[in-house]
Amino acid sequence: MPKGPQGQRRLADVIGNAVHIAHIATGEEPETSLKRPANRNSGLSGSKARREDTTADEWKEIALKAANARWWG
Repeated sequence: MPKGPQGQRRLADVIGNAVHIAHIATGEEPETSLKRPANRNSGLSGSKARREDTTADEWKEIALKAANARWWG
C-alpha cells in the first residue's frame, strides 16, 4: 500500500486518480467527456438483446449455476 509524506497509508486508486487529474491539468492527457448515463443506456440495450437471444432452457441453466455459486461457493 502506498505511503503519504508522514507515512500514513493511502489507497492506490486515490493516488492514481490524483496523477490522472494532474495529467489532465497539465495537458499531457486529454480530458474525457464520457458520462455515466451512456454506460447505463448501453448496458440496458445489451440486456435487452441478451434477453431476446436467450432461450428458457439457457435461463434455467444460468439460474442454477448462480444459485449453486451463491449457496455452495
